Amino acid sequence: MATKQMPIGIDDFAKLRTQDFYYVDKTGMIKELLENWGLVNLFTRPRRFGKSMNMSMLKYFFEICTDKTLFDGLEISKETELCEKYMGQFPVVSVSLKQVTGATFDEAKNNVWDIISEEASRFSYLLQSDKLAEWDKNKLLDIINYKNGLDSSLRTLSRFLYKHYGKEVIILIDEYDAPLQKAYENGYYDDMVKLIRQLFGYALKSNESLFFAVLTGCMRVSKESIFSDLNNPKIYTMLDDRCDERFGFTDKEVRALLEYLGLSDYYETTRDWYDGYQIGQIGIYCPWDVINYCDQLMTNKNKKPRNYWANVSENGIIKEFAEMADTQTREQIAALINGETVRKTLEEELTYKDMTSTIDNIWSVLFTTGYLTQRGYHDDDSYDLCIPNREMKNIFIKKIDEWFAEKITGDEDSLTEFFTAFAAGDAERMEDFLNFLLGESISYLDGGNYEDKETFYHGILIGILNTRKGWEVKSNREAGNGRADILAYNLRTKQAYIIEVKYSHNEDDLDADANKALEQINTMMYDRYFSARKPKLIRHFGIAFCKKLCRVLSE
Repeated sequence: MATKQMPIGIDDFAKLRTQDFYYVDKTGMIKELLENWGLVNLFTRPRRFGKSMNMSMLKYFFEICTDKTLFDGLEISKETELCEKYMGQFPVVSVSLKQVTGATFDEAKNNVWDIISEEASRFSYLLQSDKLAEWDKNKLLDIINYKNGLDSSLRTLSRFLYKHYGKEVIILIDEYDAPLQKAYENGYYDDMVKLIRQLFGYALKSNESLFFAVLTGCMRVSKESIFSDLNNPKIYTMLDDRCDERFGFTDKEVRALLEYLGLSDYYETTRDWYDGYQIGQIGIYCPWDVINYCDQLMTNKNKKPRNYWANVSENGIIKEFAEMADTQTREQIAALINGETVRKTLEEELTYKDMTSTIDNIWSVLFTTGYLTQRGYHDDDSYDLCIPNREMKNIFIKKIDEWFAEKITGDEDSLTEFFTAFAAGDAERMEDFLNFLLGESISYLDGGNYEDKETFYHGILIGILNTRKGWEVKSNREAGNGRADILAYNLRTKQAYIIEVKYSHNEDDLDADANKALEQINTMMYDRYFSARKPKLIRHFGIAFCKKLCRVLSE
C-alpha cells in the first residue's frame, strides 16, 4: 500500500481527506466544543498549530449538504447521536482574515472586501430564493460587488441564510487578529480596530440568526474593545485544559505517524527539536515542524532537522526583547537558552499597541506566540516559563546574535577606537572595549560545553573584524603546523594580525590562558600563513574569555 503524503500547505479538510494525505484525527474537538457550548468561542494558539485545518474541519462537519463520508472512520463518527443531530444541519459562514496584509488601511480594507465578497459569492444561489425579498437580494449583490455594507456583511449573510433555510447559522472566523498585527506594523492600527470591532459587533452580538461562532487567533485582544460588546465570549488559551490536545500533535500521535512512515528511529530527534509545548496539562508538538521534517525524511533519511517554524513566523520580537532588556532580563534570557525556567506573571489581554511597551508585556507576547511555554503554575498567578525545544532555542540564539551584530556595527565611534588600538597592538584599550561590549551582551553559554563557549567568543571577534571594508578575515584556517583561530589582513596598510582565542573556566585563569594562546601562535608558526604576502607587520593577540570578562595580550 502506498504511503500517504504529508499535508504540507493543505488546510482544506475535504482535500486532505479525499486526496490521500495523512490526517491526525482532531475531530474529537467537535464533541468537546458542543459539550462546552458557548455563543462565541475563541481559540488562541501560535502560528502553524493547525488552527485553519480545524476550522475547515468544523465547516465541513456542520454545513448543510456536506459530504458525510469525509468523517468515516474518524473519532467523531463513533458519536452517532451527535452526528445525527449536528452533522450537515447548519448554514455556515466561514472566512479567514490571514490574508489581510495591506500596507495601507485602504489596501487592507480592500483585502477584507475580497474575503467577504468571495464568501458571499458562495451563497449566490440566494438570489433565486423565494424566501428573500428583492431588497435583500440587492443587498447581497452589493456585498458581492464591493459596494455597501462591509461592516455589517457577516451579520447580513447570516440573516439571509437563516431566512432561506429556517435554521440558525454558524460563523467561523480564522486568524481574526491577523489584520490587527499588520495594521500595527504599518501604521493604521486605530482604523483597523474600528473596522474589526464593527464587523464582529454586528455579527456576534444580539444576532438572532447565530447558533454559535468560533474564532481563532494568536493573541487574545479583549482590551481592544473588539469583544467589548459581546456577552462573555468563551476563550480557550494555551493555559486551558479544555481542548488542550485539539491543536498540535500529542506524543502518541507523533509516535503513530513515525511508525506509519517507518521512521520510528527518528523519534528522539523529533521530540528534541519540535516537542515541549505545554497546553493545559498536556505536552504538544508543533505540527508544522513535524510534518515538514517527516516529509524531508521520506525522500532522504540523512536530512537533518531544521527550523521550519522560523520561515513562517515573524521573529523580530526577540530582537526587540533583547534591545529593551536590562541586565536582569538579559541574565534571564541567558538562563532560558541554557534550559532553565524563569518565573513570570502573564498578561493575556494585551493590545498590539501594548505588547512591546514594557518588558513584562513582551514576556507575555513570547508565551502567547509560541516562543516560550510554561512548566508550572504558582499561587501568585505566576508561571515558570521556558524555551520549549531545540528549534526555538536556535531561533533565540540566531536573533540575539543578529541583534548583537547590529549593536556592534551601530557604535562607530567605539569601533574606530578599537581598530586604532588593534593596529597599535594596544592590548589594554582593546580589552577595555571588549569588556564593555561583553557587559552589554547576552552570554548564553554558561551551560554549554568548552567548544561552544570558545566558538561564541570567536564569533564576537569575527563580527567586529568584518565591519571594516578592505580587510580579509579568515576563520579556522590551516596555518603553519596547525589551524589558526583568526587571521586578518589590512589590504591598505599591508599589516597582518593573528588571534588565538581561549575560554577560561574561571577569572583567575585569564592571564595564564591568554599567555597560552600567544605561545600557541608561536609554537605552531602561524605566521607562515602570510609568507607569500610579505606583510609590513604581523601582530599576535592571545585573548582569553570568561563569561563577561576577557584578557588581551599582544606581541
